[in-house]
Amino acid sequence: MSYEPVDEQTALAHGLTKEEFAELCRGIGRVPNLVELGIASVMWSEHCSYKSSRAVLRDLPTEGPQVLQGPGENAGAVAIGDGLAAVFKIESHNHPSYIEPYQGAATGVGGIMRDVFTMGARPIANMNSLRFGSFDHPRTRYLVSGVVAGIGGYGNCVGVPTVGGEIYFDRGYNGNILVNAFTLGIVREDGIFRAEASGVGNPVLYVGSKTGRDGIHGASLLASSEFDDETEEKRPTVQVGDPFTEKLLIEACLELMEKDAIVAIQDMGAAGLTSSSVEMADRGQVGIRIDLDRVPKREARITPYEIMLSESQERMLIVARAGSEHVVQEVFQKWDLDAAVIGEVTDDRMLRVLAEGEEVVAMPIDPLANGAPVYERHFAPPAKLADQQRLSLGDVPPPGDYDRTLKQLLGSPNIASRRWVYQQYDQFVGGNTMVRPGSDAAVVRVKGTNKALAMSVDCNSRYCQLDPYVGAMTAVVESARNVVCAGAEPIGVTDCLNFGNPEKPEIMWQFREAIKGIRDACGALGLPVVSGNVSFYNETDGRAIPPTPTIAMVGLIEDVRHQCTQWFENDGDLVVLLGRTREELGGTEYLATIHGIEKGTPPWMDLAVEKAVQRVCLRAIREDLLVSAHDVSEGGLAVALAECCISGPGKPLGAEIDLEASIRPDAWLFGESQSRILVSLRSKQLTRLRELAADNEVPLSVLGTVRGSRLRAGRLIDADVQELRDLWSNALGDLMEGH
Repeated sequence: MSYEPVDEQTALAHGLTKEEFAELCRGIGRVPNLVELGIASVMWSEHCSYKSSRAVLRDLPTEGPQVLQGPGENAGAVAIGDGLAAVFKIESHNHPSYIEPYQGAATGVGGIMRDVFTMGARPIANMNSLRFGSFDHPRTRYLVSGVVAGIGGYGNCVGVPTVGGEIYFDRGYNGNILVNAFTLGIVREDGIFRAEASGVGNPVLYVGSKTGRDGIHGASLLASSEFDDETEEKRPTVQVGDPFTEKLLIEACLELMEKDAIVAIQDMGAAGLTSSSVEMADRGQVGIRIDLDRVPKREARITPYEIMLSESQERMLIVARAGSEHVVQEVFQKWDLDAAVIGEVTDDRMLRVLAEGEEVVAMPIDPLANGAPVYERHFAPPAKLADQQRLSLGDVPPPGDYDRTLKQLLGSPNIASRRWVYQQYDQFVGGNTMVRPGSDAAVVRVKGTNKALAMSVDCNSRYCQLDPYVGAMTAVVESARNVVCAGAEPIGVTDCLNFGNPEKPEIMWQFREAIKGIRDACGALGLPVVSGNVSFYNETDGRAIPPTPTIAMVGLIEDVRHQCTQWFENDGDLVVLLGRTREELGGTEYLATIHGIEKGTPPWMDLAVEKAVQRVCLRAIREDLLVSAHDVSEGGLAVALAECCISGPGKPLGAEIDLEASIRPDAWLFGESQSRILVSLRSKQLTRLRELAADNEVPLSVLGTVRGSRLRAGRLIDADVQELRDLWSNALGDLMEGH
């Protein structure tokens, strides 16, 4: 290993531009050596520095009376009463999952769980948001199988249930899939830990698994660059996870957190030992000195460069109180994990790294943590956007057979039951799951209280492709609507913003528009964004993914007796629609699946009406007026009705529905107008529901009745619900088998 200064060519190979290398040299006052260059390259990577997004992200609302910790820490934290807090975050592991789907997805799950329990919270639920290419692409089935197996394999072994999520298929993801992982945990408000190093002389301890060579440059050269013909050669940069070690690490950390020995703690995630040490020192405005000879290693002759950049899994960095080293080591030895004092906190605001008695790194913290350039990227709408948005309903022929159309939609990849996926996940481990996958939102109880938390994750990337502002806004309100349908008050958002190359003006325009949409929707609903992640460079050979600003929503159910699911339960109940259906078809699953058209403008929404519809639904659930509540989204009203009939655990129930004559039938049945919730209730509760709707100026329509074993909609649809259930339940599995 050479510690001589490097040249510009070496810097370019590490992902820095000529200008960035010059700025780095100015920032540290000299030319770096190879180890220092490696450290700077990961800290200045897009993945770690947010250099293309930081200026735009400032527009998001991040504060509120319930917010205990907003963006900037390992995860966000929101107060839920009784002295408790919900800690949650969603994060991407896209590029590694395309290269090596099983390990990429598995380590994504492991990493997001560490972000949560690093805050002192015990993880109680996982979700995921997945995007794959079309089923006619040769790699799609391989990637789906590997990713789903990786999520299940890791989460099931750790003992944290996977309770919900979403999965979409679109040819725009053929060359670049998305794997976004979410974790929710619970902690006492006074037990939240942060990653802010302090106390000059306090020891720095490395805990968890030993360091190997896996994951080197995962943040800089894999997650911060486009894919190309050499993508497969990047396989060695994907980390390898061990869920059994993760379980031990969770228990060891949570036990240690009860002993008043920790000053700061951080997961060694992206950029490993480098990012955890630099970021903790930066937050505390201190320096840090590390001796690499003391780092536990699983490979011989591993170099300082490799140790600092390794992204080996299941590792944490702890700043302990002076004199408490033995407490940390005793706890971790009990759980059969390494715990080594590898350094100390200093007062010189420097990162100093020693190896074999020689100082191989001596860099100021500020340029590493805050010195990455913040770019104001050029932005402009895509040249063909106007053509994509142009759609005349007169050019869309009505279907000849509405029964067949409904069945085609129920069997399509984006609407079919996700049972094939979630049956591979342990949904009940831990004993907190109250509503498992299959309804609008998952629900988990908060042990020791009468509360529960609902959660949902959403994004319609076709909407975002056609209008990223409206698409991102829709992701927020639909995710909120889903938790409201479960009986929960939305309390906080975490986002995972997946886009192409930000150096391209059209991509940056998409990103900026999406941020505006999230900002406006969260502002209207009074929701803070408490954590999140930006994933750029999701491109292959210059082709970007559809913009995918994924929104995960958490809601609070104050009393677990007042919760709701989406399926019909009683013959004779009334079927009622809250909200208004408009004659619009732009961007719908119906247009794409039935007519092969992906054009138009997504359904517009009035945010005041959206808020009112959610308010009425939530109040009705709390007053025990409703038997079921279901968000109307992809596939429109006909698909929502079918899902209410067939998605429950018991025998499917039919319904008889009247059509609205003033709207063309396919728009009424399959249009995706926003701000609509389909509910069922006893007839004696209708008067009170009408009062709530009138008080809040929410349109209300009695559509029909739960009845029999067929779904009938006017004279257009007459289908056996058991046949619909069989088709819907088996469609995704059949597609995976090539049927």
